Amino acid sequence: MHQYRGVTNDIFWVGGSDRRLTLFEHIHPLHHGVSYNSYLLLDEKTVLFDTADWAVGRQFIENVTAVLNGRSLDCLVLDHVEPDHAAALEEVLLRWPEVTLITTAKAVQFLNQFGFQISPDRVDTVKEGDERTFGRHTVVFLTAPMVHWPEVMVSYDKTDRVLFSADAFGTFRALDGKLFADEFDFERDFLEEARRYYANIVGKFGPQVQALLKKAAGLDIQYICPLHGPVWRRDIPWFLDKYAHWSAYEPEEKGLVVVYASMYGNTEQAAELLCAKLAHRGVTNTRLYDVSTTHVSTLIAEIFQYSHLVLAAVTYNLGLFPPVHALLEDMKALNVQKRTCAILENGSWAIRSGALAKEKLAELKDMTLLEPTVTVTSALSQSSGADLDALADALAASLQA
Repeated sequence: MHQYRGVTNDIFWVGGSDRRLTLFEHIHPLHHGVSYNSYLLLDEKTVLFDTADWAVGRQFIENVTAVLNGRSLDCLVLDHVEPDHAAALEEVLLRWPEVTLITTAKAVQFLNQFGFQISPDRVDTVKEGDERTFGRHTVVFLTAPMVHWPEVMVSYDKTDRVLFSADAFGTFRALDGKLFADEFDFERDFLEEARRYYANIVGKFGPQVQALLKKAAGLDIQYICPLHGPVWRRDIPWFLDKYAHWSAYEPEEKGLVVVYASMYGNTEQAAELLCAKLAHRGVTNTRLYDVSTTHVSTLIAEIFQYSHLVLAAVTYNLGLFPPVHALLEDMKALNVQKRTCAILENGSWAIRSGALAKEKLAELKDMTLLEPTVTVTSALSQSSGADLDALADALAASLQA
């Protein structure tokens, strides 16, 4: 049974939500599913913007068929050819064999690599600033390379002032029968998943996102239609501001993420005591996470949100505890920068975790190391407790500045 929604009088959402997938890209946990969005324009010509993942393929085809209501499909705009958006392409070509593909040259290369056999005479290759008119609607195509693949473009409908934004402005989480961001309590239900999506999927490519934001600033955008998550028709500047912070690697707010690695509970106790000492000093915007039980995608998203980070790391086999090492590698891969960091180390002999953590942090851009480094030898003692007080003082001063 079809289930589509109108975005404007002429544009319809024809995607679907997947609640069975547990790992996005087989890496990132999905706690509430994900949507795969596609949009269909009805004009003198009919135009489909992207397809969908096979997981929602039946729903997608039913939706497109219902909206077309017997009309042919004239054009298919492929803004992004990653398989979660282009997987149903072959089904579209089989059902509507006269359709013309509108996409970038790089996208055609990738489609060939994925095994799609598409005749060149069925492809209309576009580049930056090209326009196509489909009747009442004129669409301009803007390249957005590395947001987050090199072939990506976005499409702007000048008539209804709709930005089809590909993977930009997307978010994890299924749509639950709704469509627009203002139909949810977005800050409660979606913001955390939007941040986690951005930080882990697009986060590495901040400069490229900044370039897209500059292009968007020159457009009169009344709707943002991403390939994942809800459609925006209200409060668009608020969400653009989130992207401005994330893509510039600026924290959204002053606050502290404490990530600890603890084998027998002693480092955990030290990390929790540090948070207690901060609360006593009036600093309560803190988050405490066990690196061994918290997925790294959540940790990365929290680090994107807050200004300060404490790594409480036990020494393991004369090195960094492996999940801490993995977190630091992810931070580097996703271009985390401009944070204030402090170190709490622990070990029973040859304590090296602090020095090794500092070496990894030194590989990141514009990171400020806050002293003192706290050293716990096996378990908390009076001397390490005094060092925790000194670090709590330094963190409170920095956070309250």
